Amino acid sequence: MLTRLLATDDSRALALLRATLAVVMLPHGAQTLFGWFGGAGIQGTLAGFEQYLGIPVALGAIAIAVEALAPIALLLGAGTRLAALALAGQMAVAGWTHRANGFFANWSGTQAGEGIEFHLLYLGAALALAVGGAGRWSLDRSFGVRQAPAASAPLPRLRRAA
Repeated sequence: MLTRLLATDDSRALALLRATLAVVMLPHGAQTLFGWFGGAGIQGTLAGFEQYLGIPVALGAIAIAVEALAPIALLLGAGTRLAALALAGQMAVAGWTHRANGFFANWSGTQAGEGIEFHLLYLGAALALAVGGAGRWSLDRSFGVRQAPAASAPLPRLRRAA
């Protein structure tokens, strides 16, 4: 089972997706864990989860751990499928808690809060990694089974119009 969990192909696209998701989520984890980048830190985040969202402290602690540790795992390509699945679950919950704010991000500051577009984008990308694996330049690929690329057939050549 561990072998199947670590199995991945040599995809540069998966590696790029993995690194991008990690870089986007890492500062969020630093906000919730350390209070960096204007974040509330552990105590403030847990209090906010409980007070405003009704999320119990134990589940809030799990969310903080996922936000802080999963991006590091993604950067290393270590346990990518599990890290991505954990982030997908977190983004599904986060999207659910933001659903009343509509679809769009609050760029103009005129909405009650952030919409769900970021959460949906991150959810889809995380699920792609959960299905596809870590790709190239990953610890998973070093220790797991190396699979052939999913799309191993060459792309058809397009003909130019005369």
